[in-house]
Amino acid sequence: MSASVVITLDTRRIKQKTGKYPVKLLVTYNGEPQRYQTIYDLTEKEYNNLSASRVSDQMQKVRDSLKEIKRKAEEIISILEPFSFEDFEKDFVFNNPLFRQRKYLKSKVITAALNNDDFDYTPFHKKFPILMEPPADPTTFVFTFNSYIKKLLTEGRIGTALSCHCAYNSFKRFSGNVTLSYMTVNYLNRYEQWAKQGGMSKTTIGIYTRALRTIFNEADANGIIRKDKCYPFGRRKYQVPTSRNKKKALELNHIEQIYYYKPSCESEKKAKAYWLFCYFSNGINPKDVALLKYKNIQEEYIVFERAKTERTSRSDPKPIVVYITEEIAAIIEELGNKDKRPENYIFPILYEGVTPLRQYDLVQFFVRFINDWMAKVCENLGIDKKVTTYVARHSFATVLKRSGASTEVIQEALGHEDIRTTENYLDSFGNDTKKELAGRLTAFNKRREINPDDFSDTSNEIAISRVISELA
Repeated sequence: MSASVVITLDTRRIKQKTGKYPVKLLVTYNGEPQRYQTIYDLTEKEYNNLSASRVSDQMQKVRDSLKEIKRKAEEIISILEPFSFEDFEKDFVFNNPLFRQRKYLKSKVITAALNNDDFDYTPFHKKFPILMEPPADPTTFVFTFNSYIKKLLTEGRIGTALSCHCAYNSFKRFSGNVTLSYMTVNYLNRYEQWAKQGGMSKTTIGIYTRALRTIFNEADANGIIRKDKCYPFGRRKYQVPTSRNKKKALELNHIEQIYYYKPSCESEKKAKAYWLFCYFSNGINPKDVALLKYKNIQEEYIVFERAKTERTSRSDPKPIVVYITEEIAAIIEELGNKDKRPENYIFPILYEGVTPLRQYDLVQFFVRFINDWMAKVCENLGIDKKVTTYVARHSFATVLKRSGASTEVIQEALGHEDIRTTENYLDSFGNDTKKELAGRLTAFNKRREINPDDFSDTSNEIAISRVISELA
């Protein structure tokens, strides 16, 4: 049995100041009625005149609005299966500007959302103390931070959740738990000054205030606030600070030094090989390296989607295609898992059945391992630069740019989603172009043959001697 709807004038209680009655939407299901008060109040005469053939312009607007309320209510009811007043209120009445918002209704919707959460957050308590805090008032920033962090955790987005938790800690240290309406433009300007005085960088302030902006958007989506009434971000309001990135790319001669460096221990050898793999493979992110499986190898290419954009580009995924150069093949042969089943990881970084939290920890360990040992490699080489996995990504882009590759090709190779510069070009570059560009990454090495043993300790001296003799 479907619910029925009708617009009624509730004459049970007159409003003394105006002498009018509230106009309500009456929904009846299984004999149970629920009345939802619209924003309109009318006298009995005005309400009866709504059905007249000719009415004033003002009453015509009221009549059209009430018809639209009824039509939309019937549409919502038709897609609710099974019907419940709770779902109807959440989908149609709650936060609808055509209805007067009752406080108990908002509380009921928020409580229902919390009660539907059956995810086990126990493993995350140590990293996310906010999860163990007592329930906060829904109008405060702590409440929405808590619910948003939970949402991120259920989606396996541990890194984003940790960044969000750091932002939460910072705002709480600044002002304690305040309402979202209290966090005005003036509040954010004061927070920025407080953060700078405490030594926080402009970049970090930008990260934290962007996180807060997301929290405001979440609160608006959940009906806790209205952006037109309570939103401190935007034009002529608070502007999230940005900073210009410092140049992080290495010169090609430095990359050449790293390439021919003879490692002094097993850890240096592995760190060097993984760093070069990131550089050769379109500046691939370490997390994506860890997630690569043998099924991603398709003939002479590695094809994968960035973990960072997998969720946002789900409707129109744009895979990254990497041509497998001899250097890449040698590294996979040297460090890859020998079990090459399609679902097996290429490198022994993750393992089957790993939890999202453990995956995050293992990837972080992988990044630290590469960065720490590459620091020792560069110290031995006399390279006075910080050489991290992020530098490998910058170096990939910069070397190609200096070699003459267009910005559009490089953005496609990196997997960026800047629609203003890449959307019209992504489909125009074929794999042959990627194959040609891959060769430019070793412009210093055009005349030598590659052997998988080049990445082992014992063969470096022989390889260098061979190159020297060829160049003589």
